[in-house]
Order: sequence, then structure tokens, then C-alpha cells
Amino acid sequence: MSTAIYSHIDCRMHEMGEWHPECPARLEAIDDQLILARIDDLIEHREAPLAELPIIARNHSLEAIARVRENTPEHPGDYYPLDGDTLINSWSYKAALRAAGAAVAATDAVIAGTIDNAFCSVRPPGHHARPGEAMGFCLFNNVAIAARHAMESHGLKRVAIIDFDVHHGNGTAESFHDDPRVLMASFYQHPFYPYSAPEPISATHVNIPVPAYSKGDVVRQLVLEHWLPALHAHRPEMIFISAGFDAHAEDDLGQMGLVEADYAWITQQLMAVAREHAQGRIVSCLEGGYNLSALARSVVAHIKVLAELD
Repeated sequence: MSTAIYSHIDCRMHEMGEWHPECPARLEAIDDQLILARIDDLIEHREAPLAELPIIARNHSLEAIARVRENTPEHPGDYYPLDGDTLINSWSYKAALRAAGAAVAATDAVIAGTIDNAFCSVRPPGHHARPGEAMGFCLFNNVAIAARHAMESHGLKRVAIIDFDVHHGNGTAESFHDDPRVLMASFYQHPFYPYSAPEPISATHVNIPVPAYSKGDVVRQLVLEHWLPALHAHRPEMIFISAGFDAHAEDDLGQMGLVEADYAWITQQLMAVAREHAQGRIVSCLEGGYNLSALARSVVAHIKVLAELD
């Protein structure tokens, strides 16, 4: 498979204070692990462009965009709090444009057939960003923006968004709550931030709460029993992944028990669905994952499957 990694140095300039777990070192750890795993040279690296505002505005209100842009501090070292745990510094708005731009550019390239799939190694993450506000470390919803771009710029009729972050992707769920073109499937620790109320499972909403301390066997079973039947019924023409790795057993921001082999297995299942229904088209975007070693190892396991390097 031809796999590309999209990223940009601007994504490392966004930071929310030395205390904050969503930090630039996350991307550095991933880059280091790609080298240690000896696959860095086997993957094409592409620079993320800046997303265009009309593309972001397909998923976010102009007020939500303006709140990030207009409150960006002028001076390095200054911060503006968007909520209790989401701050922006002088680079944050540009980093958010790069993160969304990576997802959009990857979507264009995958649909054009110049690559088979892509992983966007970007921050800030996106899946908590609601159409009308940033929240939960997230400024703009990168996966939701890319999914809308696939449908509205490229004419795709059905897409799927898979979210395996430990936290519910409430922003993504809200973005596509009434859109039958989009299947969202996820698991998430419950009760846990953002404290979303579980919603009924339907043909296009397969978001499954699981209790703390659930391990890979629980997740694999729900993938087999719930995700895969829904995906095959929906027949997506492209799959987007909100790739959060904070359900890892070593990650203190969650209380679940996944390991690298579980992320690899999930990716294998999604690859099989993509080959059957979507011409193999997948764009994956980094979400959570805060234990640097576990994050980096899990991302490499995910990319190895995408690139068929195992």
C-alpha cells in the first residue's frame, strides 16, 4: 500500500503550558518511534497545507472560527482559555489550520489515487470540537471537516467515521447527527469526559459506551458484533478514523486496557472493509494519546497495518 504521513512544524508550536498533557512532545515521540521501528523511510512524508476558511466553515460556525482566530495571543508565552482545559497560544490558530488542512489534503490525495491511505500526525486534535465551539483540547474537528470535504467537494454519497479514542467524539456525533450519509462508529469509556449520554444504536450511529478497565477482548467483540455489520450495511465510499490512543493500558488519562496489538487488529478490520466497499480509501487523524511511549508504539502499529508493512 502507498501510505503518506501528513504533518507540519506548526503543529508543534501550539502548546497550552508545560503542565498540559496535550503537548508538542506527542508528535516528536511518534517521529522518533517511526525511526526506531525502521519504517520512517518507507512512508512518504507530506507537509500539511493551511485549510481554507470556507472548507472549515462547512462544519463550524463563523462565530466558532472567529473565537479562536480573534483571541489568539499576540505574544509568545501568553495563553487565552477557550475552556477550562483548552488554551490557545500565539501559534494555535495556525496549527489548527494545518491540522484541518492535513485532513483535507489527505482526502484529496486518497480520492485522486496518488496514495492509498494516509495518517495525519497533527495537533491540536479535533473530535471534541463542536460545530459552535472548541472544547476538550480541540479547536476544529479535523475528521468532520475532511468528511464534509469528501462529500461536498468530491461527491461521495456515503462515508464512515470510526473513532477509537477513549473519550466520546461528541463534536463529531453532533456534526452528523441528522446526516444519513455518515456512519459514525465508536467505543468510549463511560461514564467519562465529556460525559455524553449514551445514544440509541441506529443504522448510522453505533457509538458504544464501555466501562472503565475494559480490555481488548471487549473492544474486539463489539467491533465484530456492532461496527462491522453496520459498516457493511452502510457501504462507505471512504473511511475516516479518529485515531485516539488513550484507551491504551499505559495511558493515565483513560482507564481502559488496550495494547498495540488491539489497535493493529482494529486497523486490519477497517482495511478489509475499505477494500471491499471504498477502494481501500482511508484517512486517519491523530486524536488523543498522552503516554508518550504507548502513543508512539500504538501509532507505529497502526501505520504498519495501513502501509502493509507487517
